[in-house]
Amino acid sequence: MVKLTFYGGVEEIGGNKILLEDQDTRIFLDFGMSFKRRGLYFEEFLMPRSANGIGDFLELNLVPDIKGIYREDLLEHYGRKAESPEIDAVVLSHAHADHANYISFLHKDIPIYCGKTCKYILEAVKEQSQRTIENEVIDYKKRPVFKCDYRKPSIKRKFNTFRTGDKFHIGTIEIEPIHVDHSVPGAYGFMIHTSKGTIAYTGDLRMHGLHAKMTSDFINTAKEAKPIAMITEGTRIDTAKTNESEEKVHSHSKKEIKSCKNLSIVDFNFKDADRFTTFYKIAKELGKKLVISFKHACFLERYHEDRILKTPNSTDEHISLLKPKRLTGTYTDEDYSDYYIKKRLNYPNIITADSIRKKPSNYIVVLNFWYLNMLVDLKPKDGVYIHSLSEPFNEEMEISYERMMNWLNRFDLKFVQSHCSGHISGGDLRYLIKDIKPNILYPIHTEYPDMFKKIDINTSIVEEGKVYKL
Repeated sequence: MVKLTFYGGVEEIGGNKILLEDQDTRIFLDFGMSFKRRGLYFEEFLMPRSANGIGDFLELNLVPDIKGIYREDLLEHYGRKAESPEIDAVVLSHAHADHANYISFLHKDIPIYCGKTCKYILEAVKEQSQRTIENEVIDYKKRPVFKCDYRKPSIKRKFNTFRTGDKFHIGTIEIEPIHVDHSVPGAYGFMIHTSKGTIAYTGDLRMHGLHAKMTSDFINTAKEAKPIAMITEGTRIDTAKTNESEEKVHSHSKKEIKSCKNLSIVDFNFKDADRFTTFYKIAKELGKKLVISFKHACFLERYHEDRILKTPNSTDEHISLLKPKRLTGTYTDEDYSDYYIKKRLNYPNIITADSIRKKPSNYIVVLNFWYLNMLVDLKPKDGVYIHSLSEPFNEEMEISYERMMNWLNRFDLKFVQSHCSGHISGGDLRYLIKDIKPNILYPIHTEYPDMFKKIDINTSIVEEGKVYKL
């Protein structure tokens, strides 16, 4: 018997945690953080208590209370007995937090299967992030943590990586990964060949990006497999077919930057290699330097290791690294304690805000929302700010958006929205579903699952924790 149970991604965007059982084999498809559910209880200064192990997360249903999946130290710290793993593996579609982060809680003996590039990204996240109980995906420190424990080596998870074309077995299940286009490299959908037939899982994907052919490969493979079921994302099922594209981001942004006589500032997700490439090309075409942060360099250097991506290294002649102020308010190397910064202080292309202010029109500065206070040092009067991210879609994001606009208005920065979504449009998704024609469709990663009933496909609106037999 083959069974599916959905523990996340139900009537929400992200948080995917899908248990697939085939005879004695049990695997999870993704194990991500639910931003929506977490936001019901926590914010920046009200956080889950690591001192309570996994307790806060179980009590608030941020992770499912399932036997035989969690770390021994977290259970014991919460007052429960340690349990041997009863899950054979996690198959990870891509490195976004809403699919990957809560692997942090899982037992060390549960292997993780992911794309090679996905692993690179997880390593970059680890390098530039402060370790917390919610992001220990690559490895973890045993809790409770006392001073002496920091000297002990981390407990590493077992990763098995793949590329498109590889196939692998987990018990009775054969997994066939197929690359898809998304706003992060190393994203995959899967053909999951079970004892009852093939289940197609889209992960997150789109058909309007630079690599739409990869998604077409997934569609063609799924059509040939004639799936008995398909689990699909539906982030934008409520939209029509899109006319957005990465090419439009390039042309629109280039026009705005070219007409700007002062400093140009852009904001986009560090993990988005395509968006980096767009602004890197613009910088080269306009004879400017693209200025990135040390955090961004962590990702760029991992991408450079993957020759398929063809991205430059962080020491490229068209790139500069923006050195932030530390401690004394100066740029003295001894003041920097973050290892990801210290290891790069000898790079030849480091620049400071003081230098940028002398010839601001020579630079395009990548500045994340959380570092807008650096505008005080950059003083970018009458410049342009290109927001290459999605517009706010919840109350918390709207508050941050308003705060961002206060910064931009303070420094007379022209606001420009120029973005291309990482998720498939509703029009394209309907085409994908009708083309693949699964026997039954399970829509997740969407706030509008009922809209799938309008598609002429047998659809099951999933309920959290309910077992679906195939």
